[in-house]
Amino acid sequence: MIELFGQTYTMDDPVVIAALVVAGLVALLFLLLILAVRAAGQAARMSAPLAQQIGMLGQHVQQLGAGQEQLRGGLQMVSDTQATAQTQVIQTVEARLATVQQQMQDRLADNALRSARSLAEMQERMKEALHGSSKQTTTSLTQLQERLAVIDKAQDNITKLSGDVLSLQDILSNKQTRGAFGEIQLHDIVSKALPKDSFSLQHTLSNGKRADCLIHLPNPPGPIVIDSKFPLEAYEALRAAKTEWDLKEAAAKMKVAVLKHIKDISDKYILEGETADGALMFLPSEAVYAELHANFPELVRKGFDARVWIVSPTTCMATLNTMRAILKDARMREQAGAIRSELSKLVADVDRLGARVGNLDRHFSQASKDIEEIKISSDKAGKRAHRLDNFDFEELSPDEVAAAVPLSKLGP
Repeated sequence: MIELFGQTYTMDDPVVIAALVVAGLVALLFLLLILAVRAAGQAARMSAPLAQQIGMLGQHVQQLGAGQEQLRGGLQMVSDTQATAQTQVIQTVEARLATVQQQMQDRLADNALRSARSLAEMQERMKEALHGSSKQTTTSLTQLQERLAVIDKAQDNITKLSGDVLSLQDILSNKQTRGAFGEIQLHDIVSKALPKDSFSLQHTLSNGKRADCLIHLPNPPGPIVIDSKFPLEAYEALRAAKTEWDLKEAAAKMKVAVLKHIKDISDKYILEGETADGALMFLPSEAVYAELHANFPELVRKGFDARVWIVSPTTCMATLNTMRAILKDARMREQAGAIRSELSKLVADVDRLGARVGNLDRHFSQASKDIEEIKISSDKAGKRAHRLDNFDFEELSPDEVAAAVPLSKLGP
């Protein structure tokens, strides 16, 4: 670093390099001059060309001094220019810094304002969200309370249903109540399938036996009895069997129970001349009915042999619908005479209606003919009136004028 006239220059600056080169040349010239002066005494006898060279060297030295002065002025000008440029650069930088600072302040103020707005909007949204969440929470709690109330009600229903199931188990565990259960189910099915006057409940037969239900079918086949039976103990033992021995014993009990029911119905409710030659054994359980047909087909065949047909609630409904068709057909036969009489009266009424329609048609034909004749007369009268209205006396011939009647002779 070189400091000159208050300015600092680096060694790689072109101006400094040029100045060093000039200074080296000047020093070399001075050294040559000193050597020349020292050698002046020795070279006093030198020739004129040497003096000329010395003069030329002096001129060159003077030129070098002038160049040095010019170089100094140039260096001063460069220094001043650089100082001015530095001042301008500093001023420009300061102005730009001020502008950037102002812009930064404006942006900071704008960002602060935006942040304040965003914060206010966020607070408002948070308030709305909290309010909505509170409202939704209240609604959810209300719905939860309603659902809890429904659950409590369902729990009460389940508790009640459990009690009903226990009551049903109590009913089915007693033979008398189990029989009443089957009779009620049978009554419900029969009352839905048949008219009220086509069956009797707890009907007493001539042998003193009381049937659960008697269907009043026409002959043939005649009245048929439906009796309700429910071999629940044997069926439960069959379902609860876990060993082969228990299964065989339960199957034997089931056979004994069902055969006993078949024999009782055949002996009590099939009476010649009073009932049909068969009867129905109603099982109020589809499971027991399916068990008999799946694993005890020999019992079903023995029932057929004894003319006792085993039915379940489903098959009983189908059988009763068939009986309903039979009853309907019998009642239609009973009403056949009345229907034939009504048909005869209807034919007579139709014949009488045909005759009256013919008379009415003749009257219409005569009236139509009279209207046509009246229409013809009306057309003729209209044409004559039109001709009279257009009559022109000037167009009459002399003979026609002589034949015309004078108006004065016209009288009332």
